[in-house]
Amino acid sequence: MLLAILMTAFSGASLAQERATRQYQVSNLSSLGGTVSRGNSINNRGWIAGYSNLPGNQSRHATLWRGGSILDLGTLGGPNSSVPWAVKNNRGIIVGIAQTAQPDPLGERWSCSAFFPGPNNVGYTCLGFVWEDGVMRALPTLGGNNGFATGANNKGEIVGWAENTVHDTTCTAPQVLQFRAVIWEPRRNRIQELLPFPGDTSSAATAINNKGQVAGISGTCDQAVGRRTARHAVIWDRNRIIDIGNLGGNTWNTPLAINERGDVVGFGSLPGSDPDDPILHAFLWTKRDGIRDLGTLPGDITSEAHSINDRSQVVGLSCGTSSCRAFLWEDGVMRDLNTLVAPGYSAHLEIAKDINDKGEITGRAIDPNTSQYLAYLAIPRNQ
Repeated sequence: MLLAILMTAFSGASLAQERATRQYQVSNLSSLGGTVSRGNSINNRGWIAGYSNLPGNQSRHATLWRGGSILDLGTLGGPNSSVPWAVKNNRGIIVGIAQTAQPDPLGERWSCSAFFPGPNNVGYTCLGFVWEDGVMRALPTLGGNNGFATGANNKGEIVGWAENTVHDTTCTAPQVLQFRAVIWEPRRNRIQELLPFPGDTSSAATAINNKGQVAGISGTCDQAVGRRTARHAVIWDRNRIIDIGNLGGNTWNTPLAINERGDVVGFGSLPGSDPDDPILHAFLWTKRDGIRDLGTLPGDITSEAHSINDRSQVVGLSCGTSSCRAFLWEDGVMRDLNTLVAPGYSAHLEIAKDINDKGEITGRAIDPNTSQYLAYLAIPRNQ
């Protein structure tokens, strides 16, 4: 027994020492010709997906960085596409959003508008897509015009949200149609609706793990982008919907990732926040401890947690009044990722969007010399 205790203590001390001396070798990823790129997803095979602007920065395309190469995933006929979320699939599936060439018949802005550059961010219908074996395919809706895909597990289940045909009075113009969280199973040609929390009208799924647990939001239709649409942060688990709580505010309660333990990270508004100008803090929810405010880096005001891996490492961003910093949170401590970068890298790590189980991180950096926004890969190493 004494030997086991000593071994555990030694192991814990070694792990703490490793983390204290860890550095990250950071490299910038190539672009599609524009000056704005971002890595939003990195799987355990090292595939990085996100977006990169085309020359002129009027449009962006979903992008895959793999094996040292960059691949333009194209669109569904419209000017824009993106992989905006941490997909978390290790079997060659990438999901995201793409505009079609079809004008939106109701003139909605839809959820995609927040993820595309102007002037082409509105005016077209936007659908969730699945990309596999070099082919992008549109995912169906619930009868409405628009959809949005966020994540996929290794079973090929894809989550997101899609419009139905209900003209919902809780929508805020120009949004018209109600929408619901969905699970797509393209190989079975099946779409499953996930009902909102009792009393709500709309919902959206943001992440799924290999156990089929789904994280997302539930609220009113509102503007189809956060705010009162995210009144409740929820988990759908075995045909049950669970409200995981909040940080005191009743808007913008948004889970962004779920690991294999069922731990959830995201962000939520603080008590008294203005829904149109909220103060957001990153959170971690576990079944054992409930929801926890992760706070901010020293001197900052807001923060968001964007991903969690199976080692319980969390990444995101922490912002002050004029700038943001990528963070890594582990063992109860939030650290500025910029302070962990190995010598020789000069850009500023603004956002950490995803972390895989190897501890590799992707996101967006700013080059101080050119003001260019760059997708990056950060690989952990020990001194």
